[in-house]
Amino acid sequence: MEPMDIVGKTKEDASLPKATMTKIIKEMLPPDVRVARDTQDLLIECCVEFINLISSESNEVCSREDKRTIAPEHVLKALEVLGFGEYIEEVYAAYEQHKLETVDTVRAGKCTNGAEMTEEEALAEQQRMFAEARARMNGVAAAPKPPEAEPSLNS
Repeated sequence: MEPMDIVGKTKEDASLPKATMTKIIKEMLPPDVRVARDTQDLLIECCVEFINLISSESNEVCSREDKRTIAPEHVLKALEVLGFGEYIEEVYAAYEQHKLETVDTVRAGKCTNGAEMTEEEALAEQQRMFAEARARMNGVAAAPKPPEAEPSLNS
Protein backbone atom coordinates (compact mmCIF):
# COMPACT_ATOMS: atom_id res chain seq x y z
CA MET A 1 0.00 0.00 0.00
CA GLU A 2 1.38 3.39 -0.90
CA PRO A 3 2.16 5.76 2.01
CA MET A 4 -0.07 8.38 0.36
CA ASP A 5 -3.08 6.05 0.66
CA ILE A 6 -2.87 6.04 4.45
CA VAL A 7 -3.59 8.96 6.73
CA GLY A 8 -0.62 9.42 9.05
CA LYS A 9 2.82 10.97 9.17
CA THR A 10 5.04 7.90 8.78
CA LYS A 11 4.71 4.18 8.18
CA GLU A 12 5.25 3.60 11.91
CA ASP A 13 2.21 5.70 12.85
CA ALA A 14 -1.03 3.86 13.45
CA SER A 15 -3.35 4.67 10.58
CA LEU A 16 -6.37 3.55 8.59
CA PRO A 17 -6.80 3.18 4.81
CA LYS A 18 -7.87 6.58 3.57
CA ALA A 19 -10.06 5.34 0.69
CA THR A 20 -11.98 2.96 2.94
CA MET A 21 -12.53 5.57 5.62
CA THR A 22 -13.62 8.15 3.04
CA LYS A 23 -16.15 5.66 1.69
CA ILE A 24 -17.52 5.00 5.18
CA ILE A 25 -17.81 8.72 5.87
CA LYS A 26 -19.69 9.30 2.62
CA GLU A 27 -22.05 6.38 3.30
CA MET A 28 -22.96 7.83 6.69
CA LEU A 29 -23.97 11.22 5.32
CA PRO A 30 -26.94 12.25 3.18
CA PRO A 31 -26.10 12.29 -0.56
CA ASP A 32 -26.38 16.09 -0.80
CA VAL A 33 -23.77 16.72 1.93
CA ARG A 34 -20.13 17.17 0.98
CA VAL A 35 -17.15 16.90 3.32
CA ALA A 36 -13.97 18.92 2.92
CA ARG A 37 -10.76 16.91 2.56
CA ASP A 38 -9.37 18.45 5.78
CA THR A 39 -12.53 17.40 7.59
CA GLN A 40 -12.22 13.84 6.26
CA ASP A 41 -8.62 13.70 7.46
CA LEU A 42 -9.69 15.01 10.88
CA LEU A 43 -12.45 12.40 11.16
CA ILE A 44 -10.00 9.65 10.20
CA GLU A 45 -7.48 10.85 12.78
CA CYS A 46 -10.26 10.84 15.40
CA CYS A 47 -11.03 7.22 14.47
CA VAL A 48 -7.36 6.29 14.83
CA GLU A 49 -7.21 7.98 18.24
CA PHE A 50 -10.41 6.21 19.34
CA ILE A 51 -8.98 2.84 18.30
CA ASN A 52 -5.76 3.63 20.18
CA LEU A 53 -7.77 4.59 23.27
CA ILE A 54 -9.89 1.42 23.19
CA SER A 55 -6.83 -0.75 22.47
CA SER A 56 -4.87 0.73 25.37
CA GLU A 57 -7.73 0.33 27.82
CA SER A 58 -8.46 -3.20 26.56
CA ASN A 59 -4.81 -4.03 27.20
CA GLU A 60 -5.09 -2.64 30.73
CA VAL A 61 -8.22 -4.73 31.40
CA CYS A 62 -6.46 -7.79 30.00
CA SER A 63 -3.37 -7.16 32.15
CA ARG A 64 -5.47 -6.76 35.31
CA GLU A 65 -6.90 -10.23 34.63
CA ASP A 66 -3.36 -11.62 34.14
CA LYS A 67 -4.22 -12.64 30.57
CA ARG A 68 -1.82 -12.46 27.65
CA THR A 69 -4.38 -12.14 24.85
CA ILE A 70 -6.96 -9.39 24.54
CA ALA A 71 -10.39 -10.99 24.17
CA PRO A 72 -13.65 -9.40 22.97
CA GLU A 73 -14.78 -9.27 26.60
CA HIS A 74 -11.81 -7.03 27.40
CA VAL A 75 -12.83 -4.61 24.65
CA LEU A 76 -16.40 -4.51 25.96
CA LYS A 77 -15.13 -3.86 29.49
CA ALA A 78 -12.84 -1.11 28.14
CA LEU A 79 -15.83 0.58 26.51
CA GLU A 80 -17.61 0.56 29.86
CA VAL A 81 -14.58 1.89 31.75
CA LEU A 82 -14.11 4.71 29.22
CA GLY A 83 -17.73 5.82 29.53
CA PHE A 84 -19.12 4.23 26.37
CA GLY A 85 -21.33 1.74 28.21
CA GLU A 86 -24.40 2.78 26.24
CA TYR A 87 -22.81 1.32 23.09
CA ILE A 88 -21.88 -2.09 24.51
CA GLU A 89 -25.09 -3.81 23.44
CA GLU A 90 -24.77 -2.53 19.87
CA VAL A 91 -21.06 -3.39 19.71
CA TYR A 92 -21.75 -6.89 21.03
CA ALA A 93 -24.50 -7.39 18.42
CA ALA A 94 -22.06 -6.30 15.68
CA TYR A 95 -19.45 -8.71 17.06
CA GLU A 96 -21.95 -11.59 17.03
CA GLN A 97 -22.91 -10.73 13.44
CA HIS A 98 -19.22 -10.65 12.47
CA LYS A 99 -18.70 -14.10 14.01
CA LEU A 100 -21.60 -15.49 11.99
CA GLU A 101 -20.31 -13.96 8.76
CA THR A 102 -16.78 -15.18 9.44
CA VAL A 103 -17.93 -18.74 10.12
CA ASP A 104 -19.86 -18.76 6.83
CA THR A 105 -16.81 -17.47 4.95
CA VAL A 106 -14.46 -20.01 6.55
CA ARG A 107 -16.85 -22.86 5.79
CA ALA A 108 -17.29 -21.72 2.19
CA GLY A 109 -13.54 -21.47 1.73
CA LYS A 110 -12.91 -25.00 2.99
CA CYS A 111 -15.39 -26.70 0.70
CA THR A 112 -14.23 -27.72 -2.74
CA ASN A 113 -16.96 -29.60 -4.56
CA GLY A 114 -18.23 -30.91 -1.22
CA ALA A 115 -14.91 -32.58 -0.24
CA GLU A 116 -11.78 -31.35 1.46
CA MET A 117 -8.38 -31.78 -0.16
CA THR A 118 -5.85 -34.22 1.17
CA GLU A 119 -2.55 -32.78 2.30
CA GLU A 120 -0.88 -34.05 -0.88
CA GLU A 121 -3.56 -32.46 -3.07
CA ALA A 122 -3.27 -29.17 -1.21
CA LEU A 123 0.53 -29.21 -1.59
CA ALA A 124 0.23 -29.97 -5.32
CA GLU A 125 -2.31 -27.16 -5.75
CA GLN A 126 -0.05 -24.77 -3.83
CA GLN A 127 2.93 -25.67 -6.01
CA ARG A 128 0.84 -25.17 -9.17
CA MET A 129 -0.29 -21.74 -7.98
CA PHE A 130 3.30 -20.77 -7.11
CA ALA A 131 4.41 -21.84 -10.58
CA GLU A 132 1.63 -19.76 -12.19
CA ALA A 133 2.59 -16.74 -10.09
CA ARG A 134 6.28 -17.12 -11.02
CA ALA A 135 5.33 -17.42 -14.69
CA ARG A 136 3.19 -14.26 -14.51
CA MET A 137 6.00 -12.43 -12.73
CA ASN A 138 8.45 -13.44 -15.44
CA GLY A 139 6.01 -12.48 -18.21
CA VAL A 140 5.50 -16.05 -19.38
CA ALA A 141 2.05 -17.40 -20.16
CA ALA A 142 0.87 -19.70 -17.38
CA ALA A 143 0.61 -23.40 -18.04
CA PRO A 144 -2.95 -24.64 -18.31
CA LYS A 145 -4.48 -26.07 -15.15
CA PRO A 146 -4.26 -29.87 -15.11
CA PRO A 147 -7.53 -31.76 -15.51
CA GLU A 148 -9.53 -32.59 -12.37
CA ALA A 149 -9.00 -36.33 -12.68
CA GLU A 150 -5.23 -36.37 -12.09
CA PRO A 151 -3.32 -39.56 -11.48
CA SER A 152 -2.31 -39.89 -7.83
CA LEU A 153 1.10 -38.69 -6.72
CA ASN A 154 2.17 -42.24 -5.79
CA SER A 155 1.83 -43.70 -9.31
